Amino acid sequence: MSDLCAPVFAANWKMCHGPAETGAFMERFVARYPPCDDATVVVFPPAISLPAFAVAAADRPDLQFGVQDVHTEVAGAHTGAISAAMVPATGATWGLAGHSERRREFGDKDADVALKLRRLLEAGLRPVLCVGETIEEREAGQLATVIERQIHGALSSIGAAGRTRLVYAYEPVWAIGTGRTASPEDAAEGHAIVREQLAAAGAGDSARAVILYGGSVKPANIGQLLAAPGVDGVLVGGASLDPDSWAAICAAGR
Repeated sequence: MSDLCAPVFAANWKMCHGPAETGAFMERFVARYPPCDDATVVVFPPAISLPAFAVAAADRPDLQFGVQDVHTEVAGAHTGAISAAMVPATGATWGLAGHSERRREFGDKDADVALKLRRLLEAGLRPVLCVGETIEEREAGQLATVIERQIHGALSSIGAAGRTRLVYAYEPVWAIGTGRTASPEDAAEGHAIVREQLAAAGAGDSARAVILYGGSVKPANIGQLLAAPGVDGVLVGGASLDPDSWAAICAAGR
């Protein structure tokens, strides 16, 4: 991942910030976060706000953005869906796949995630594969088993060249939007397992893979999380919705 500057700070706005709110957010954020060449900053706005983000970030090439989800098909009769092939026209260069909310609310299976990764790669986008366990799975001692299944399932149809383009996000489901944050030790454990499974899946040099931590990240704990072994950055939800909070998190990499 020599083309990425670590740490990587990624913001997942989920179903928040329409076009007008995106413009207002960016006006405040860029005033508080000057151009940076020693970190990678990526924002995943709602699809309807991708063009607004592109306009707001036109003078800030250091700020990248991507789509939160795409359909498994390239085109067709899929009302309300977005094809990965449509995304590059907005200027976006990234895409999420496998987020726990997509798996839980929309029923995305590992096979669906694998196909979405393929579509993102075919469109020239950089995918972020999200993996992580529920509290029930963790308490049952299934952390490694769950990550193994998710990684091997998602990479099953991705060739060697495509795998070198992927970024990974370890997101313990029990720490997403709950206020309950995994400790730095929890994060390090999860990231170590992700690297082990990447090596087992033949995903290239797993030591060089970029793995983000996600789950109730905030300015108060960003320093500890970035200091945890194997953590190359963060994927932030709620704390990225406020421009001051997001600027403070991104500044932690400086």
